[in-house]
Amino acid sequence: MLKKVLIANRGEIAVRVIRTCREMGITTVAVYSELDRDALHVRLADEAYALGGQSAAESYLNTEAILDVIKRCGADAVHPGYGFFSENTDFARAITSLGVTFIGPPPEAIEVMGDKISSRLAAEKAGVNGVPGRNETLTSAEEVISFGDEAGWPIAIKAAYGGGGRGMKVVNGPDEAQAALESATREAQSYFGRPECYVERYLTWPRHIEMQVLADAHGNTLWLGERDCSAQRRHQKLIEESPAANFPDDVRLAMGEAAVKVSRACGYVNAGTVEFLYQDGEFFFLEMNTRLQVEHPVTELVTGLDLVEWQLRIASGEALDFTQDEIRSNGHAIEVRINAEDPSGGRFSPSPGTITRFDQPSGPGVRLDAGYTSGDTVSQYYDNLIAKLIVWGSDREKARRRMLRAIEETAIEGVATTMPADVIILSEPDFVNGTHSTKWVETNLDFNSLATPAPSGITVGDGQVRKDVTAEVNGRRVNVSLWMPSSDDDDLPRAHSTAKKPRRQHHAGVLGSGSGNVTVPMQGTIVKVAVEVGQVVDAGDTVVILEAMKMENTVNAETGGTVKLLKVSAGDSVSAGDIVAVIE
Repeated sequence: MLKKVLIANRGEIAVRVIRTCREMGITTVAVYSELDRDALHVRLADEAYALGGQSAAESYLNTEAILDVIKRCGADAVHPGYGFFSENTDFARAITSLGVTFIGPPPEAIEVMGDKISSRLAAEKAGVNGVPGRNETLTSAEEVISFGDEAGWPIAIKAAYGGGGRGMKVVNGPDEAQAALESATREAQSYFGRPECYVERYLTWPRHIEMQVLADAHGNTLWLGERDCSAQRRHQKLIEESPAANFPDDVRLAMGEAAVKVSRACGYVNAGTVEFLYQDGEFFFLEMNTRLQVEHPVTELVTGLDLVEWQLRIASGEALDFTQDEIRSNGHAIEVRINAEDPSGGRFSPSPGTITRFDQPSGPGVRLDAGYTSGDTVSQYYDNLIAKLIVWGSDREKARRRMLRAIEETAIEGVATTMPADVIILSEPDFVNGTHSTKWVETNLDFNSLATPAPSGITVGDGQVRKDVTAEVNGRRVNVSLWMPSSDDDDLPRAHSTAKKPRRQHHAGVLGSGSGNVTVPMQGTIVKVAVEVGQVVDAGDTVVILEAMKMENTVNAETGGTVKLLKVSAGDSVSAGDIVAVIE
């Protein structure tokens, strides 16, 4: 059995791995950036080493720094988590070249399946059809247009070396191809360290169904059941569940067997996920994620298996001690991702900041996998996942109602979260009936009722300050908000504007604050300036593109006019409220 494991990651997945290692008596080693010096995963690990730097590229994507820590701490294995280097062949080979165990598949399997193009070819060779697309990396927008004209619009540009919706852009017509390709390659480079992208057909109303697989080094490959991940925004998952609702048993069996075929075709070992799109009774191979998935807990709750434990046991050379016939799915599990995003108006804008309150839910059938506690800061430099809330029920409806109860018990302040949007999703008849699709959240749901709340103690205009207090009225305890005059010595920030929802673009859209002054509503890095001094713009036009929390966001003009001043250029770091342009 492994003795010391270094977790080359951060946040909730690092915490998740540390906990199972501790239960198995395995020493854990955390690594951290300058911003994560006091992060939860650092506090929980047996040992912790600084990588230096702030951004992911300077820290968690710094191969030499991680290899140096491995040598210094004497770890005999590395768990990559997900994201960062989890599907990077060069990193896996660098680990194994040191004689250290990589807790994941062989580098050769990552090479085949980590590259989404070669994975499509491997699946086809195994007799599993993929979504129609091109099996070459894109070199120009003209190739995108050519494929769209041939296959029909819309089409999807996707990161060849990534997953999780990062680096994926939907292109509705030829005029969007250039901007979408540029954005996809930037996000792919930022999140996965590789810019290559490819193109495939974009299905009109699919469900996203994935199969969890486990494979050992002794020739055993099993599928553990499916997860439905169809509730998404910007092609990134919000809610996952197992088993899938309204999913025929014959399709489930065929998809599970297809997942095993794909896994065996690349010599897969350890835990992995084969993803499919399901529409009109047919399923298509989408990709294989050669790592642990964010949503793995729902499989754990219905099967009773600890997938991280099995990752560690397989990496230690153990064989699976159960067969396909012995796998059972019991009850129903639902997971809600709690992201630091403001869902008001359906924008889902990044919301970095310090968590000032975090009340966690409890009770029967409730599990919370969190990477933060109260007082921790959610940085603009990393993914914005705060925690995963997972519930189990004896059937889907009981699990759904339990999730609503658990969300109601959860309180997070200091940053906006996706929880209000999750309540809307879970309460909609389409979700209740299991008839939603991957496009349903963005095309069918109305989030306009979710106004950005003014935090307690925020000045909102006319010198008024909101104070949240608890009072007793006729003996009954109630929480109320009072609007009180502010004094001159109140050192309080101004609340952000809740302007109208911008038109849909290739990025999360956010509006600048003020009339002629275009300001950014969050901390981040300018990746593109879309206008020039002297240019005439209309209200809603993109002024700059801002990267925050590994996501690109358009900052749009609130008023039409002529650009008189630009105060930033690509690569500049900005803070919330900074003026980036002036329009007259």
